[in-house]
Amino acid sequence: MKYAAFTVMTLEWDLQEAAHNLAQLGYDGVEWRVQTMRDEVPAGTLISYWGYNRATVDLKRVVELAPEVKRVSEGPGLEICSLASYLQVSQAEEIERVMRAAQIMSCPRIRVNAPHYDRTRNYNDLFAETTEHLREVEKLARKYSIEGNLEIHMGNIMPSAGLAHRLVSQFDPELIGVIYDPGNMVHEGYENWRMGLELLGPYLHHVHAKNAVWEQVETLEDGTIIWRCNHAPVRKGVANWHEIMADLKAVGYDGWLSFEDFSSEEPTWEKCRSNLAYLKALE
Repeated sequence: MKYAAFTVMTLEWDLQEAAHNLAQLGYDGVEWRVQTMRDEVPAGTLISYWGYNRATVDLKRVVELAPEVKRVSEGPGLEICSLASYLQVSQAEEIERVMRAAQIMSCPRIRVNAPHYDRTRNYNDLFAETTEHLREVEKLARKYSIEGNLEIHMGNIMPSAGLAHRLVSQFDPELIGVIYDPGNMVHEGYENWRMGLELLGPYLHHVHAKNAVWEQVETLEDGTIIWRCNHAPVRKGVANWHEIMADLKAVGYDGWLSFEDFSSEEPTWEKCRSNLAYLKALE
């Protein structure tokens, strides 16, 4: 397997620092965060994972920036394994822009996203709409020879391997695939790891490595216990990475493992160092 970090977790490093530091730590590649950046950042703005994140390729300029991002990545010896956008499958114009950038960067895949499920719309209607949008994504993937991958994610219409497979199995597995994310499945969508991996088969294109834990937050007057799921270090959460690594090997997966660790026990450098050492030891 090959190891990368999704730069959403290297929030205080700029692009050059992220590439340099990850290479120095022994990573094989980088998964760049692609999101719209503000033209001007007000003084005092706090750096955060999903807000002002310095390790981000600006969506507005992603094609223009592509040659420089490629240079910054390949200079210290990193492969660009994915461009992780936050685009919904309905945003065909923007998806095409990111695929064009990926092609320039010699990056084989991008992330696109399934719609949220919040009980306001029927799942079956959302599934049908998403299927139609994915047909356009598949056409773009074929045009640019770039995979369009959807992440298993809590809160959307594919929080499990089973529901992910139901969606993507309508499409060419060379073009449309799944990002398997056990950490997200702690929140919602857990299925036996190996069973889900076996089901996904050729649609298993990429894996995110992170973890989470359930914590009791409140007890109601009638004794009902309210729980909340929070991010945890990779080795300390509910997802058993000993088991997951064994199951990935069992199904023959030898692709990318990309860390997406939102825990806060360690500073970024040490977290990136210890995560890589941990999973390499399990391999």
